Amino acid sequence: MPQEPLQESISIVIPTVNEAENIEPLVAQIMTAMPGVREILFVDDRSNDGTPGEICSLAAAAPVRLVEREIPTLGLSGAVITGARAACGDILVVMDADLSHPPEKIPDLLQPIVIGRADMAIGSRYIPGGTTPDWPLYRKAMSRVAAATAYPLTGVHDSMCGFFAIRRVLLLELAPRATGFKIAFEAIVRGGRSLRIVEVPIEFRDRRRGKSKMSLGVAILFGFRWIAAAGRILLRRR
Repeated sequence: MPQEPLQESISIVIPTVNEAENIEPLVAQIMTAMPGVREILFVDDRSNDGTPGEICSLAAAAPVRLVEREIPTLGLSGAVITGARAACGDILVVMDADLSHPPEKIPDLLQPIVIGRADMAIGSRYIPGGTTPDWPLYRKAMSRVAAATAYPLTGVHDSMCGFFAIRRVLLLELAPRATGFKIAFEAIVRGGRSLRIVEVPIEFRDRRRGKSKMSLGVAILFGFRWIAAAGRILLRRR
């Protein structure tokens, strides 16, 4: 079992939109996996289901902090960057609020960075040990195609996962104006060959509570946006 990486300050950054049902179990699981975490920083984009209240109600028992974005810009990536700018920790862990990313894998993501073996560690569904149980066929197909298409640009099997650890200053350097849903992908492409990346196998769980933001239409729209974003990034690198 990897040593729990408590020697550096850690901030967990979690974007939220209408995730009230998931906040308490998520915080409980994070605290079990990382009892020494400096802060769990939620960045909320105008939820109307009581999510901010749920977050604030836990502040007395856990190192929970809330940042609310009155004008959500630049999508999910914008929320992550807002969280990175507000965070107190030296190392950030970015994850979803819907319990799809396993909190018990946080120490495994952090360890390569703490010991200096990697600049970024990302959860992977597509290396040995990674899995996506209960996904519908269309979602598996779209995700696999996106990951395979991204591989030549990134050298990473699953740059789309969204569950990753990175030093705060490095994320702000690589993706200060990232757009859309996949900030990890943009950071990896911008970092180029000099960015040392470790992939950690994870079981990506489908949400059990709340309403999914993913659908076939959203997946197709993201595919077109991803192609356009990849083209822009490649042009900037020339």
